Amino acid sequence: MAGKALILVENLSVPFDRRVWQESLALRDAGWEVHVICPQGAKRDTEPYAEIDGVRIHRYPLKAATGGPLGYLREYGSALWHTYRLARRLGPIDVIHACNPPDLFFLIARLLGSRGARFLFDQHDLVPELYLSRFQRGQDFLYRLVCRLERATYRAADVVVATNESYREVALTRGGKRPEDVFVVRSAPAVERFHEVPPQPELKKGKPHLLCYLGVMGPQDGVDYALRALAKLRDEQNRTDWHAAFVGAGDAFDDMVRLARDLGLSDLVDFTGRIPDEDLLRYLSTADVCLSPDPLNPLNDVSTMNKVMEYMAMARPIVSFDLREAKVSAGEAAVYAPPNDESEFAKLIAMLLDDPEERRRMGAIGRERVAGPLSWENSRKSLLAAYEAARTR
Repeated sequence: MAGKALILVENLSVPFDRRVWQESLALRDAGWEVHVICPQGAKRDTEPYAEIDGVRIHRYPLKAATGGPLGYLREYGSALWHTYRLARRLGPIDVIHACNPPDLFFLIARLLGSRGARFLFDQHDLVPELYLSRFQRGQDFLYRLVCRLERATYRAADVVVATNESYREVALTRGGKRPEDVFVVRSAPAVERFHEVPPQPELKKGKPHLLCYLGVMGPQDGVDYALRALAKLRDEQNRTDWHAAFVGAGDAFDDMVRLARDLGLSDLVDFTGRIPDEDLLRYLSTADVCLSPDPLNPLNDVSTMNKVMEYMAMARPIVSFDLREAKVSAGEAAVYAPPNDESEFAKLIAMLLDDPEERRRMGAIGRERVAGPLSWENSRKSLLAAYEAARTR
């Protein structure tokens, strides 16, 4: 059933987008001719065209949004034009595989659908919940607009790929899709990529313990909660026997650096920005406890966090807030503070710092889950089943 697949992604470059890259390689291995259209990166993935490991990647220049929701309209308009411009050059496509956000690629599918392409919607985010969680503007005109765009995307999709069971339930209820047309393809790290290396004590900056955060730093990602929890770890738990590394970037990065300074944490916290994989492995292999501070909001409660899966792949214990899908992913590999309670979050960090045996037990559970029931191999099979279903619709 292999053919020609076109994957559309707007919010990250490829292969930097790890989920999209894993999907691309899985399709290639199954005999598909795989094309990807995505933005150019700022410091990596900068070439307009690249063929990497047999995957053909077409990239366009894109300026990230600034200035609130209207900035996103400008960004998305530019992305749609460039995507269509590149897609129409590729000739007949068997499956158009659209990754959100935004929920706009159904327009490309309509324009190309007359050539017989099937439309597979890979729902990375619930955009209405993302809007509510990120902008906190309530159910205003723009919220109603993104709901309409989501409905239009569901209607256009021959098959929907959901990242977890919560998203699948939304596709079935809010999206009105048939159960046989919705497939769960969980994001999962490639375990061969995440492997422990010798710890490097110098990363602890002379302290006994290293705490680590890995991931995007946007308004909804909870880095501010983590920093306030660390201030409470210092002030309420009287603990300064730790250093913390925040690995990653995002549009809240500068604000988080300022917040750390305002909280008096500058000597206890490093912000590394995005770093190469080999450096990431050094930090995670040295970390004693990893932080997943995503607060309870409409999006986070039902989303699978990539950082949680990657912490588990590195056999690291996790402190998280009590979120529905966080518990589905991590199980006993994490301890859970009441939602958005920074003082309890700090207490759980202190508890794990004092219990190395529990840290080892939790880390082993996480590694076993990622290598077993939550492995990418299981997700790969589900992805290929979704493609087979799309070809027969």
